[in-house]
Amino acid sequence: MIVFPNCKINLGLQILNKREDGFHNLETIFYPVPLCDALEVVRSSSQFPSSTISFQSTGLPIDISSENNLCIKAYDLLKKDFPSLPPIQMHLHKTIPMGAGLGGGSSDAAFTLKLLNEKFKLGISQQQLIQYALQLGSDCPFFIINKPCYATGRGEILETVELDLSACKLAIINPGIHVNTGWAFAQLNIDGSGRFKHPDPKQIIQQPISTWKEQLKNDFEEAVFKEFPEIETIKQQLYNAGAIYASMTGSGSTVYGIFNKNQRPELYTPSSYFYKLV
Repeated sequence: MIVFPNCKINLGLQILNKREDGFHNLETIFYPVPLCDALEVVRSSSQFPSSTISFQSTGLPIDISSENNLCIKAYDLLKKDFPSLPPIQMHLHKTIPMGAGLGGGSSDAAFTLKLLNEKFKLGISQQQLIQYALQLGSDCPFFIINKPCYATGRGEILETVELDLSACKLAIINPGIHVNTGWAFAQLNIDGSGRFKHPDPKQIIQQPISTWKEQLKNDFEEAVFKEFPEIETIKQQLYNAGAIYASMTGSGSTVYGIFNKNQRPELYTPSSYFYKLV
């Protein structure tokens, strides 16, 4: 059985305050994007498998140990509650850049849960899948729903919203810069008392996209752009190429631009960059 885990972008990202559990409360719009990995699971063909899961990957290299691999963690999580889950062989073809603010790893994990549930008829409800997904990562629950959502809390409190960007083209550029998420949060200097709150993103996204530029903000941009000015340059290049709206997604380093459907933006991207028009 094969599924195609897609990535996401953040439309606005506000970090509101730091919680007692060490996480941060945030506010954002998650929007699914049809840039996908490919994930295949088959029942193990070995009569006496040496382990319960055999994992292989192709495409972009995955520099993660087995114990930190979210797909393997997703299988192990279900195996605890469903001991009858059989040994499997898993193959992940990686297309979505990692550590890029696109949620590719979280998507792979969430789709693993959904795939195993469907393939082996485990009967897990969507709400139960969301609870499993939250144990794997704060934005994993979004990929269980996989529709435009207003997210609060750690990113796990989700409310679907009406938003359709199918009449647009999306340019996604990743310069291959790793932005450490912990470092990015530290630059915001947030304590429990909170910080200035931007306008409600749910209201902003109901307005024409041309109005988003001055209202829909990513709180990480200021610090990340200061440390990595080339990322800010990408955003400006997108606007210069005619983007209606451009922003960094997550804590970076990926930047996206929203264009009219009939536009084909002329963008210079070095060969070391990841660039995709979807």
